Amino acid sequence: MKPNYLFALLLPLMFLLAFAPKLKKVTVAKNVTLSIPQNFEVMPDDGIAREYPAARKPLGVFTSPDGNVDISVNQRPSTFPTNDITMLLPFYKASIQRMFTEVQFLREEKQTINGRDFLVYEFVSTVRDERRNSNMAPVRKYTLIQYTFLKDQMLIFSFNAPVQLQKDWQETARVVMASATVK
Repeated sequence: MKPNYLFALLLPLMFLLAFAPKLKKVTVAKNVTLSIPQNFEVMPDDGIAREYPAARKPLGVFTSPDGNVDISVNQRPSTFPTNDITMLLPFYKASIQRMFTEVQFLREEKQTINGRDFLVYEFVSTVRDERRNSNMAPVRKYTLIQYTFLKDQMLIFSFNAPVQLQKDWQETARVVMASATVK
């Protein structure tokens, strides 16, 4: 192969590697790891309480330096049979749709990631304040969320960013979520 052809083949790969996100691997729980952007930090407890109000604290929440982008990992008890995860795909889609005023799905599928089956949903959501006399602007977010099951527990990995940052973060979100490992 001539050097010019080889260069032409390698140039796109070099370009992608030059702009690939720099990630660091973090242990979220005993059997759960994830690679996150190097400059992300653990969200402080008061931030978690404000951003993720729930009876059960997430296993881990990581945030960008400006606080606009979050990655969270949650664990919840599950009573669903996990031997056929595909049958749960429409159930979780409907659950996501109930949480928001409007949802535009970009992807909804079962995917095997690091040897484990996940339900994967990528979408843009809108929440509108529909109270009378309210003039608050709708909140729009880009989310990549995936569910997997470990014994009687459901693990939820979520990457969230304002929709105006979707183009900047979408590829990183996909790389981060593809790094999820559950043993």
